[in-house]
Amino acid sequence: MSKASFFTGFYLFLSLLFFGCDSNRIYEEKVDLDKRIWPKQKEVKFNFEIADTTAQYNLYYILRYTNKYPYQNLYLQYYLEDSTGRVLNKELNNVVLFNPVTGIPTGTGLGDILTLQKRFIDHFTFPRPGLYGIGVEQFMRLDTLPEIITVGIRVERSGEEDR
Repeated sequence: MSKASFFTGFYLFLSLLFFGCDSNRIYEEKVDLDKRIWPKQKEVKFNFEIADTTAQYNLYYILRYTNKYPYQNLYLQYYLEDSTGRVLNKELNNVVLFNPVTGIPTGTGLGDILTLQKRFIDHFTFPRPGLYGIGVEQFMRLDTLPEIITVGIRVERSGEEDR
């Protein structure tokens, strides 16, 4: 191995290590949907643990979809529950995937696959340490929604820049 290729590899490793660290992230998981379709009756469920109840948290949807998705938006209903099954928060959200005027995707990506991260809960304080769950359902009029590839959730500490 030449010195140049060694230093190039070492530089790439350090870059990934430095830029790949995300100190605010508490939890992130994604679920791939079979055949790029999301049936109305398929709830996507995520479980995570919260240790610090003095901190505030932001929660995000992570959506991967194609540019062939036939609508400009996606209605999602979520519910957040504690370890006893008690619902702490429930809401219907309208997530805009394509600009309604220009048709330009709001997500980013290469080719026909796009990714969008959309905040749906701001500065939430969990009441007690422990396990929590989030269920997400598509709430469109179609029984089977095409061209949705992945649904995910991200939980992160609210930073000073959020306030």
